[in-house]
Amino acid sequence: MSTIILGIESSCDETSAAVLQDGRVLSNIIAGQEVHRQYGGVVPELASRAHQQHIVPVVDSALQQAGIDKQQLSAVAFTRGPGLLGALIVGTSFAKALALGLDIPLIEVNHMQAHILAHFIEAPRPQFPFLCLTVSGGHTQLVLVRDYLQMEIIGQTQDDAAGEAFDKAAKLLGLPYPGGPLIDKLAAEGDPQRFAFARSSMPNYDYSFSGIKTSILYFLQKQKQKDDDFISRNLMDLAASIQYNIVAMLTEKLTKAANDLGIKEIALAGGVSANSGLRAAVQQLAEEHGWRTYFPALEYCTDNAAMIAMAGYYKYQKQEFCSLDVAPVARYAM
Repeated sequence: MSTIILGIESSCDETSAAVLQDGRVLSNIIAGQEVHRQYGGVVPELASRAHQQHIVPVVDSALQQAGIDKQQLSAVAFTRGPGLLGALIVGTSFAKALALGLDIPLIEVNHMQAHILAHFIEAPRPQFPFLCLTVSGGHTQLVLVRDYLQMEIIGQTQDDAAGEAFDKAAKLLGLPYPGGPLIDKLAAEGDPQRFAFARSSMPNYDYSFSGIKTSILYFLQKQKQKDDDFISRNLMDLAASIQYNIVAMLTEKLTKAANDLGIKEIALAGGVSANSGLRAAVQQLAEEHGWRTYFPALEYCTDNAAMIAMAGYYKYQKQEFCSLDVAPVARYAM
């Protein structure tokens, strides 16, 4: 008998639902939220309201596209956390109600684990154990992955995430939200060695991105005092230099961990794993160190329900279900 999982994702500003049958994605519907652009970042209350508007039509579309009736579902998997609490409540409440109404198991999923398990949606798939650098707007983690559900964070940011550093730097450059992808696009035409910024140094495999954000801020303030048009005249070089420095910080710790642990299987995950500069840098390191590298398809890098359903599929196989009194959590340890 087939195992059919409905996945629901609502941790931030994307409402997503996906249907997975025996580990194969049948549908993956995502509704974004344009309302946040005018504010230069995600507004939690507005995100929650948008999730309420989107959740029913998104789930309905996912089931229709998959050709699956809700009565055929084996279980409902949902993002319990980490994320924005109000946004998580919407997805959690819907998942609980649906599971209760259909009398099927409910599966809670750690959002960051799901990003890593996105690698198993399509081939090629990494072999265990592997190192995964998971980079997003809210998290930066180096994870040692021993099995589908056995993961250990061996390093992480102690303040800001790399994705946040990209977005804040983009805002300083006058770029609209979300600015990270725009920096990536502009960087392709710029000189990455043109400008240098201070990089924070952390012990072991941990990261810190607050220092480079401050360095970029002070540098731009100083230059604008001399020349009001400094940013516009040097936009591409600034974008390339910012990207180069953030990517260098990420790959330095990744290389150290891979060498120390003797691991050749290297993966990227999370929204920032779509960054072309980061992918190119990791690929170059792979050639130097003999790594086998894995990058999710772009549609599975950003927040999506297919990765939630995939995580739910592996938990279903182990009968790891949760009770209906489960509550979402803004911080959720892996």
